[in-house]
Amino acid sequence: MATTQMARLTGEHGPIDEVALRTTVAGVLDRWPSAGLAVAVVRDGSPVWFHGHGVAEVATGKPVTEDTVFRVGSVTKTVTAVAVMQLWERGLIDLDAPANDYLTTFRLASARQGLQPATLRHLLTHTGGVGYWRRMSDLLRPALGSGVSASRVLPLSDYYRRGLPQEIQPGTKWAYSNHGFAALGQIVEDVTGQTLADYMREHVFDPLGMDRTDLVRSARVRPGMATGYVVHARGLIPVTDHEMPTPGGGGLYSTAADMARFATSLLQQGGAGRSQVLKPSTAAMMFQPHFQPDPRVPGAGLGFSLGSEGGHHTAAKNGVLSGFLADLAIAPDDGVAVVVLTNTGALSGQGAAVPLGTALLRQLLYLPDEGLRTSLAPHAEVWADLCGWYAPAPGPVTNLFTRLLLGAGVEVVVHRNQLIMKPLTPLPAMRKGMRLHPDDPDDPYVFRVDMSGVGLDTMPVVFTGAWNTGNRQLLMDVMAFEKRPDAQNPRRLATGALAAGVATLAVRHGLRSRPAAVSSPRIEHPLHR
Repeated sequence: MATTQMARLTGEHGPIDEVALRTTVAGVLDRWPSAGLAVAVVRDGSPVWFHGHGVAEVATGKPVTEDTVFRVGSVTKTVTAVAVMQLWERGLIDLDAPANDYLTTFRLASARQGLQPATLRHLLTHTGGVGYWRRMSDLLRPALGSGVSASRVLPLSDYYRRGLPQEIQPGTKWAYSNHGFAALGQIVEDVTGQTLADYMREHVFDPLGMDRTDLVRSARVRPGMATGYVVHARGLIPVTDHEMPTPGGGGLYSTAADMARFATSLLQQGGAGRSQVLKPSTAAMMFQPHFQPDPRVPGAGLGFSLGSEGGHHTAAKNGVLSGFLADLAIAPDDGVAVVVLTNTGALSGQGAAVPLGTALLRQLLYLPDEGLRTSLAPHAEVWADLCGWYAPAPGPVTNLFTRLLLGAGVEVVVHRNQLIMKPLTPLPAMRKGMRLHPDDPDDPYVFRVDMSGVGLDTMPVVFTGAWNTGNRQLLMDVMAFEKRPDAQNPRRLATGALAAGVATLAVRHGLRSRPAAVSSPRIEHPLHR
């Protein structure tokens, strides 16, 4: 079951190839099935195409429409960022002032002496030194600390009654944090005296005509809500319903039509028909890098992840909640945006949203399907310098899925005449490794890897530092990994422990059976195939 509607099919870019877009949707769904899915395309200053697939609820067979309400997860952060930037425009806050200057409900608490205060800009770029969990006991909570039952939602004053820990020097490491955006939402409340939900309705949703969007499960969204599912061996299973304890980081409910209105307002650099929510210069400012560990990586914008597709500047944000996946992908300089909302997916984030958002954006930019540059010759002369084990940079961990994907770090090795990056992870799809494809003909230290096997896009990989200085780093976009001695490699330590254990068992068995001679089994390093 699919529905397609178009506001208009032509513009300054020429006609939209509706058949090609539907073919792309079907191709992604063939790999990443979903109970329901809603897609909206924005081009030339307005929404131009909508496509609905499947059902909002399996039990009733209710079809997905442009007004079906989905949970959009971390796409909420883009709206929270807009609210913060509105306060900045009004002169009520300074992005480079300490967040604690504006927080009155709870405080950011330094975990040790000597840490500089985290600013609003730090929190907007996930560089405030705040981790993914308040404390490790959150791992035992629903949705691994990202959800609570509706009856147990606490005010943030109680949720952070012991303070929100700041673990490292701000501005030194990117670590994804819902808590940082919860703090930004609380700053909106503490500065304006309104609840965040009320503020967003008055200053963002209502001016843009987002009538089926809310931060709370209100009458605006409840009637049209989709049910969330995960794919199981016996089909689709509805997920347990949880609320977000950090509303500014992931509490939003919205529709494809409403999110298209929001994207249109950003592409029009502030205005979308009814009212202007940001000045043009402010909207453009959000899409610029405000944390960039190396000039060769796109960096982090204000509430957005930055990137590049075939030389086109992009700003995007995806969302993951149990049962729901979302993606908002924007090419600001081209006036193009794609919204993808689905009601099927687990906390791993693997599903249709990001692959489809990327594929449709590339299609609308008239780029080839393949996002990797396969025509560049490798520079094998630098491989020996790059090979080795890279551990996550010190500081708070990022979200669980990223941690699971990359485990204890990554190894860079040569396998079958190709340079490979192998995460030290239990996930089979990642453990086999990813080829490091050269991505700059003039820089042998710039690469790109294909993450489509885990439902993600391609990702830039850049090596920084000089081989003889001992400060070699591997950057996966804004995530930093530091090169460490091979003797500290967890895989090698685990292999050595396994070898010792096998040898001990062999000796014990030999003592019992008393053979003429005992020989230890040959245990090869797992990278030697």
